[in-house]
Amino acid sequence: MPAELGGSQISSLLEALPGIASVLRSPVADALVKAIRASAGIGDFTVEDAEELVRYAVRRGLIGPDEGDRVLAAVHAALKAKRKAARGAKPKARHKPEKKKKSRR
Repeated sequence: MPAELGGSQISSLLEALPGIASVLRSPVADALVKAIRASAGIGDFTVEDAEELVRYAVRRGLIGPDEGDRVLAAVHAALKAKRKAARGAKPKARHKPEKKKKSRR
């Protein structure tokens, strides 16, 4: 009969074995963490993360498939516009105005 691990035992195990957390953690949890970090401005959130969260919400009945499709369409459009704006915004070269030379007469 397998033994059940308590919360503190799992935490200790995760700390003792680096890398195991990424194996045990679900893609939904990763996407949630990325969303939280991105909303705080300290991380990136990708369209794949949005798709994972929408699939989860649809599977659990939190949102309907139609709403999921609308959300993903909006995400794709926003990211496309953001990429287009980033490509179009070329940094301007800094130009120092030339000083007029004083003429001596």
